[in-house]
Amino acid sequence: MGKKSKRYRAALEKQPANTLPLDEAVTALKAYDSTKFDQTVEIHMRLGVDPNQADQIIRGSLVLPHGIGKQQRVVVFAKGEAADAAKEAGADEVGQEDLAKKIKDGWTDFDVCIAAPDMMGLVGPLGRVLGPRGLMPSPRAGTVTPDVGKVVGEYKAGKVEFRNDKGGNVHAMVGKMSFEADKLVDNINAFIQFVDGLKPQTIKGTYVKGVAICATMSPSVRVTC
Repeated sequence: MGKKSKRYRAALEKQPANTLPLDEAVTALKAYDSTKFDQTVEIHMRLGVDPNQADQIIRGSLVLPHGIGKQQRVVVFAKGEAADAAKEAGADEVGQEDLAKKIKDGWTDFDVCIAAPDMMGLVGPLGRVLGPRGLMPSPRAGTVTPDVGKVVGEYKAGKVEFRNDKGGNVHAMVGKMSFEADKLVDNINAFIQFVDGLKPQTIKGTYVKGVAICATMSPSVRVTC
């Protein structure tokens, strides 16, 4: 592990030793020394799932109440009226074969890829490029949809996607440090409640084992579950 900065070491001295209620945890996070840029706030949830079981994969997307403080770049595979709707909703790029070739050649300068169902024959072969970067459109994530205009609008408004990792943990962006504390609390609460609602019926024992929030260059603060 690299050497921690003086600012980070000073922040560690302020790190709460115990878990805190969410509102207090956000206050503690915002009390860390600031940086020259607006840090991203993240949530990390440790879940009691077996990621090797298909019926225990935790994956989804939701629009946070106050957005994420970031303008997401969205590309769309669509044609006809669906393409027009995507452009009207603010998609950064809309295309078909031309867009597929551009991505196949290595272009991935975007945050979200959305596809109309009739475009998946074109998008499928791009899995080698999009898959490892978490950009492959998926019906389960809501990025393969006949209503591309609506979904583009949701991502532009601050929709986030998530999927548990190999350790059964879920991570997501929930805002910026510049957000007012109550807005961060709203966003984090919405995310926790959404993930809680995805609890598989096959889970035995504790589902949410731990929750922590942190910013790009700050220590974490553990949240009382």
